[in-house]
Amino acid sequence: MKRVVVLDYGSGNLRSAERALARAGADVTVTADLAAAADADGLVVPGVGAYAACMAGIEALGAGPVIAERVAAGRPVLGICVGMQVLFEHGDEHGVVTKGLGLLPGAVTRLPAARLPHMGWNTVRPPATSVLFAGLPADSRFYFVHSYGVVDAGALAASGAAVTTAHHEADFVAAVERGALSAAQFHPEKSADSGAALLRNWLGTVPAGG
Repeated sequence: MKRVVVLDYGSGNLRSAERALARAGADVTVTADLAAAADADGLVVPGVGAYAACMAGIEALGAGPVIAERVAAGRPVLGICVGMQVLFEHGDEHGVVTKGLGLLPGAVTRLPAARLPHMGWNTVRPPATSVLFAGLPADSRFYFVHSYGVVDAGALAASGAAVTTAHHEADFVAAVERGALSAAQFHPEKSADSGAALLRNWLGTVPAGG
């Protein structure tokens, strides 16, 4: 079985992510141990709540370099919700700009929508090259809970990333795939059969003993 670590830095849907990944066929550990995070076949970076609080937790743990080193070495990382957002250059919440991990180009800002948070089920539009969404029907729905996201995907697309979008009064980035780095703004662990299929697809990119 492929060994997957769900990184515990004090913020995230840890147990539901653990259960969903185990159902998808992974050998899952939830831990703050950075050596285990570095050594795992796949690393999942969860996150809920405020961008600044999540970054503070990552920095307090000293996890940023471990995540960055995995990505640089081509070793799979999956970011979920705010765990996706912190992969970008910075987040701007309530006028407070917080530096992110800078592994993806772009900024996280308030969604340009009158109805916030964007909460509930929504469809997505993946590119034909997507691995995460391979084999999923076009009307597959995923569970979102957020008021912030990446709205301007220009730099992201220019970087060679495969960008999946969704629409809530305006388009925003719903998922990203670039090399070994994958991320989803929605919660696959709360997205029933569609989320389970996506996690299986991601596990398919994770080399055992890698």
